[in-house]
Amino acid sequence: MAAAVLFLYMGHTGWQFCRSLLVICVIFFCSPVSGQIRYSIPEEMKKGSLIGNVAQDLGLNLRRLKTGRARIVTGESVQYTELNTDKGLLVVRERIDREQLCADITPCSFSIEIILENPMELHPVNLLIQDQNDNTPQVLYPVQTGGSLVAEIVPRSADVGYLVTKVVAVDVDSGQNAWLSYKLLKAADRPLFEVGLQNGEVRTVRQVTDKDAVKQRLTVVVEDNGQPSRSTTVNVNVAVADTFPEMLSEFTDFTQDKHKDDKLTFYLILALAIVSFLLLTSLTVIISVKIYRWRQSRVCYQSNLPVIPYYPPCYADIGGRGTLQHMSNYEVCGTTDSRKSVSDFFTPCRQDVMIVDPSTTGTMRCAYSDKNILDEPDSLLKVNIIR
Repeated sequence: MAAAVLFLYMGHTGWQFCRSLLVICVIFFCSPVSGQIRYSIPEEMKKGSLIGNVAQDLGLNLRRLKTGRARIVTGESVQYTELNTDKGLLVVRERIDREQLCADITPCSFSIEIILENPMELHPVNLLIQDQNDNTPQVLYPVQTGGSLVAEIVPRSADVGYLVTKVVAVDVDSGQNAWLSYKLLKAADRPLFEVGLQNGEVRTVRQVTDKDAVKQRLTVVVEDNGQPSRSTTVNVNVAVADTFPEMLSEFTDFTQDKHKDDKLTFYLILALAIVSFLLLTSLTVIISVKIYRWRQSRVCYQSNLPVIPYYPPCYADIGGRGTLQHMSNYEVCGTTDSRKSVSDFFTPCRQDVMIVDPSTTGTMRCAYSDKNILDEPDSLLKVNIIR
């Protein structure tokens, strides 16, 4: 009763608080309270997921839920559940995060009350929230910062079992989901260090020798015990040195190596971008030239312009045999009933025309005239043979 009154005081003001207090008092003193029912549900359930059939579990029929105006009263600031009076089902209204709801409290649970009117009834319902492995382990030490590096010092005279450092991590989940284990991810052939499986302590497993690297980087994997398991990694920088100046120089080398790696990565990305740009540009130019030539060939092929004939130039006089005096087009002209050679020269056709007797050799010269021989079909051409 006190808890219900406190909730109403925190969530309501003024007349709303008085009204709610009156309802609680009436329910508490005047209405019967049936047995409490409990549901166990996992966290992170989706909205609308089924929690339980309260009508069946409480022995109520659906008509009673409707006529009694059944509703839910909760002590939480957020109403995670709602009642479907048509089917008598209790479903999820808001996503339930166990870590946000209960933090480190175990077990995690909250209660709601189903209230009915005419007559007034109160049915308490307790919801137990089961933890799910939905969080990754968080490393508290060593602190992982991008601007600086933290190095642990190991003297060269360190004995076996020398404590170098301790990895500290936590998991906000509960139960076995929060159990953590530690292991080295990258170990050399003859490892100098080992990490405790349960406590995360990094210790030496043998004496330091001259063959051991002065600066070493250990990668520790922190894994929880959930199903499926979640893990995170942490880097531990170790400088094997006897004096502080020597350690300081090695620490500076750590930082310089990191900057060199960053610069190398930047240059590689820049070179890759330049090569990609040049390749794309070259491909674009080649494709553009190909398309241009193809379009030009299509235009020339489909052109309707007249074709200008080409005639070969005059041949030079070779060996005194004669020459063709003009760049002319020559045709053989003759009458239709003449089958023998004629040696008389008549006026030629308007075009430059030449007749050659197959039995005669030599170079022939044709005169020019504006009169067309085709107009006089019975006329003959007289050709003088020049020896």
